[in-house]
Amino acid sequence: MGSFVLLLASFLTWTILSREPLVVQALDSGVAKLPVLGYNTWNAYHCDINETVVLQAAKLMVSLGLSDVGYEHVNIDDCYAEKNRSASGDIVPDKERFAAGMNDLTDQIHAMGLKAGIYSDSGWFTCQLYPGSYQNEARDAKTFQDWGFDYLKFDNCAIPYDEIIREGIVGKYQRMANAIADLSKSSGKPPLIFSLCEWGEEQPWLWARRFGQSWRTTGDISPDWGSIANIINQNSFIAWASDFYGHNDMDILEIGNGDLTHDEAKTHFTAWALMKSPLLIGTDLSTITDDDLAILKNEEILAISQDPVVGTSVTPFRWGINPDWVSNSTHPAQYWSGESQNGTVFMLINTLDSPADMFFSLTESPWIRAGRQYSVRDLWTHTDNGTAVRNFTAHAVPAHGVVALLLKDAGDEPAGSGPPCARPEWCINQNGTLAPGA
Repeated sequence: MGSFVLLLASFLTWTILSREPLVVQALDSGVAKLPVLGYNTWNAYHCDINETVVLQAAKLMVSLGLSDVGYEHVNIDDCYAEKNRSASGDIVPDKERFAAGMNDLTDQIHAMGLKAGIYSDSGWFTCQLYPGSYQNEARDAKTFQDWGFDYLKFDNCAIPYDEIIREGIVGKYQRMANAIADLSKSSGKPPLIFSLCEWGEEQPWLWARRFGQSWRTTGDISPDWGSIANIINQNSFIAWASDFYGHNDMDILEIGNGDLTHDEAKTHFTAWALMKSPLLIGTDLSTITDDDLAILKNEEILAISQDPVVGTSVTPFRWGINPDWVSNSTHPAQYWSGESQNGTVFMLINTLDSPADMFFSLTESPWIRAGRQYSVRDLWTHTDNGTAVRNFTAHAVPAHGVVALLLKDAGDEPAGSGPPCARPEWCINQNGTLAPGA
């Protein structure tokens, strides 16, 4: 009996330890492989929307050259509907503000070479108490497709009582995900891009990629540096979750809104783009300044966001102000790097309230090869800035400002560039002698 128990225990131990870990695969349904670029009405207009406002935004995306650099989605947020469904149970567009109907709207948007997005909610109502989609997921998905929409943002307000829903957050969002997938199969059309918006409260980076192409990671953004820094801080710990077909959504852009300085706006855009968040413009494009427009149209930054070969985000290699892996909503991680098809990307954020020099050793990044030198491209000044050997210093980075660099391998470093190892820990000669400083 004792031998049998030992054998059984050994078998169970082997079974448990040898099992493959659970890996949540991305939903590759053929849409939104890369982060979505476009426009959303909420930050600029909130509920003050109508077909004129939406079409004006679409026309300005074209005339301002935004569509030329990749922005293609025009997304309507909350407040477009009547307060009640039709007698047959369908969502009805507001009869005054969208008098021509949604098909006319999406036809005009598509005629401009753009795509159209719509909004709903996983609960009884939207956040502004218009009809939500709970228990109407299949009906509403078909309505949105019939209206000509390509994209659905799905919020998380007006949650049904537990005794009715009897689901957690995963089951609640699976309802619409299933409806979208079923509709795609039955219609033969591409599925709606599905953007989950439950504000990061139940760790969507762990599960949402099986349902949709992006998921909000935080509460709502606001147009001030404190909000930008806080969102960067929160996302610094989950940046690993973004890849092709599934992206951390850091919320709608605030460039052009509030009191962000020019440098803060650049940092905002750089972080969102290099961390592979969707980039949805959220300002009144009829009044946007040339400086803000230039930020949104930085093609070298957008090329990293839309890299067709490497889908992963930059991640911190050193936090800087704080010890590594320490959360600080006012001073997020400062030193970041990541892969791209054309080299190693570096992002340096000065979280201080005054200019500062920012120094790093190249091999602090896991993507840099030891013993090599690297050409340096500045993605904001659009200049080639010589060659970096071992180290790099960005001088006088403005308060709340950013430096974005692309480093490309330029061959072996010159002889005598420094100690035997750039990182001295456990640096050792083949004869077993530790190098100086090791």
